[in-house]
Amino acid sequence: MTGTGPGVGAWLRYGEPIAPAEVDFAVAHYRTAVLQPWERETAARLKDARPGMTVLAYRCLSSVRVFEPPERCASGIGWAEARDRGWIARRGDEPVEWDSYPGHFQTRVWDPAYRAAWTEQVVASLDGTAFDGVMADNDVFEDYYDLRLPAIASADPDAPAEVAGLRAALGELVETAGRALADAGRLLVPNIAEARREPGRWRRHAAWGGGFEECWLGWGDDAMFDATTAAAQLEQLDGPGLALLRAPSGGHGPAWDGSPQGLYGLALFWIVGAGAPRLSYTATGHNDYSRTPWFPAMDADLGQPRGPVHRSGRVWRRRFEGGVAAAVLDGEVGGTVTLPPGAVRPGPRGRPDGEPLPRRLRLRPHEGVIALTP
Repeated sequence: MTGTGPGVGAWLRYGEPIAPAEVDFAVAHYRTAVLQPWERETAARLKDARPGMTVLAYRCLSSVRVFEPPERCASGIGWAEARDRGWIARRGDEPVEWDSYPGHFQTRVWDPAYRAAWTEQVVASLDGTAFDGVMADNDVFEDYYDLRLPAIASADPDAPAEVAGLRAALGELVETAGRALADAGRLLVPNIAEARREPGRWRRHAAWGGGFEECWLGWGDDAMFDATTAAAQLEQLDGPGLALLRAPSGGHGPAWDGSPQGLYGLALFWIVGAGAPRLSYTATGHNDYSRTPWFPAMDADLGQPRGPVHRSGRVWRRRFEGGVAAAVLDGEVGGTVTLPPGAVRPGPRGRPDGEPLPRRLRLRPHEGVIALTP
C-alpha cells in the first residue's frame, strides 16, 4: 500500500470540511492521506484515482469529544457511550477535560473494557470503506493535557498515578487494536509521541502498519531540535511499516516556495530515507490540518541514491541519480555544500527546470537544499 506517481507528500486533512478541488490536488501530489473517518466518499475518490495511495482514517486513542454527534465521531468511542459506561476519567466528581482543548475529555485507557470496545468499534467502522486503516492520534508520552494523574488515581484505584502507567496502557491499546486491524487486513499507524526518548518505542508501536511523527526535527518554527535530538529521530525512517513525518512550519499551496524549515525537513527526508515509497512528508503549522500544504520540491524526484550519507562538519549530504540533497542540522555558523555543475532548484512542478544554484552553497543551521541536475 505505497504511493505511486509524483510527490512524497502526506496530506494530513482532518480539520474543516474538504472542498472538491482539494481532492483533485491531493491525487496529483500526495502519496498518503489521513482523513476524518466520515470522509468515506473522499477516501473512495482518492483510492479510485490513485490505487497505490495509502488512505487512513483519523481516530483518537485517548479522548472523547462532547461536541461530536455519533455519526461524526473522530474518537473511537462516542461521548454518550463513554459517559454511560464510566469510561471518562474523573477527578473527584468532575470529568477530566484536556487543557487547551475545550470539549476533549480524557478516557480511561487503563480500563480493558474501554480498550476492547475502542478496538471493536474502530475495526467495524472500516467495513465497506476504502480506508486502508487508521491513524491513531494521541499515543502520548507525557502528560501534555494537564491530567493530574495522582488526583485521578486517588479516586480511581485502577488509574495510573504516573505517566509511565498511562504510556503502558496506551501501549496495550496499540497492540490490541493493531492485532485486530491486521487480522482485518488494515493498518494501524499511531501518532507516536517522542519515540526518540525510549529505546524501541517507535519499533513497537509502528509494528502494525507504521508510525506518525508529528514533531519531526522540531516543536515549531523557532524551536528546532539540536543535532543530537534530530539524529535520534532519524532511525524512525528505518521502519517498520509506513513513516509519516510532519516538520513544523507551513505550506501554502502551489504558489508557495517552501519555508526554510520545510525544505530542511524535506532534505533530511531524502538524505536519510532516500525517498522510499513507504515514507511520506509534510510541513505544516501547529494543528494546521485544514488545507493542502505543498511546495514544488515535494514533487521533485531525485531517483535512487548513488552512495551513502556523507557528513562533513555540520553538513549532511547525499548524491542521487537526479541530484543532491544536503542539510545542516545544527551549529552557530552553518556549513557549505558543493553541488554538481548545472544544479538547479526544483521548478514549479518539481522538475529540474528551476533557478540555477551556485557550485558552493552556504546553508545556515536548520536549512537544507534539494538540488536537481537536468
